[in-house]
Amino acid sequence: MDVTTFEVRRARPADEAAVVAFTEETWSDREGSDYIPRIFQQWIEGDGDDQRTFVVEAGDDVAAIVQAVVLSEHEAWAQGMRVNPDYRGEGLSTRINDAALRWAREQGATVARNMVFSWNVAGLGGSRAAGFDPCTEFRWAMPTPDPAATPTLAVGDEADAAWAFWSASDARDDLRGLTLDGEESWAVSELTREKLHDAADEDRLFVVTDDGTRGFSYRNRVYDRPNDEGDEVTWAEYAVGAWTDLDACRSLFSALARDAASVDADRTRVLIPESARWVSDVAASRVAVSDEPDFVMAADLTRDRFDGD
Repeated sequence: MDVTTFEVRRARPADEAAVVAFTEETWSDREGSDYIPRIFQQWIEGDGDDQRTFVVEAGDDVAAIVQAVVLSEHEAWAQGMRVNPDYRGEGLSTRINDAALRWAREQGATVARNMVFSWNVAGLGGSRAAGFDPCTEFRWAMPTPDPAATPTLAVGDEADAAWAFWSASDARDDLRGLTLDGEESWAVSELTREKLHDAADEDRLFVVTDDGTRGFSYRNRVYDRPNDEGDEVTWAEYAVGAWTDLDACRSLFSALARDAASVDADRTRVLIPESARWVSDVAASRVAVSDEPDFVMAADLTRDRFDGD
């Protein structure tokens, strides 16, 4: 089919059936299912000045989908890039991504990022072709909620101490200054001093201290999500975990386990940098870690390619 017969346009509610039809089996060969069928209508309802969902129209069919979200004055996030298997090989991923990133640039963003599972080789290749370059990688640490968990080191809530620690930490360097975004699920954005002060004001900040600051984390949000069996599960999500040594790591995750229990969470996830140091510290603290890392990619929107003129 000639790619010139395709049209990139804003998604509409009427596109739902076609989108669900080609996304519901996206990862049929792996445990879990694609999230797009569950949230497509939410995406459309939320579209506006800071969010836009795009599709490629192919006659009466939908050939691809992607969404761009503005996270801050200069940061955007791209997500949900899927191409209908019936139309692969037509260059649609590049075409629809370019449209989404041009829109993000028009909103003032100078960088757009996305996340690709490390096992998704095709997705990584498509992301590079769409103008994204490697940025960073992370894993999930998953402490079990425990009301009796007791840190051996003191844990406070001093936001400026956490900011000073983060600014000079190896974790910040490894993560390129990024932590989980507070508004957009699965997205990462730059951590700011203001975010830490907000977390402290709302009793969501945990700073490990012992003759100086030795680690910190903060709760991003608590949310409910059905599991694959359809049962509702409450998650406590922590935007980042950073620490100096194994003792600080153990105390930090004890504090998070206790906090998760206090908000009645069934499960947790904490973003940590991907390296032998960070992952082995968590493992030595007897905290579960995800099997595989996730990759973050970044596109420079100041390039001519994304000029909307």
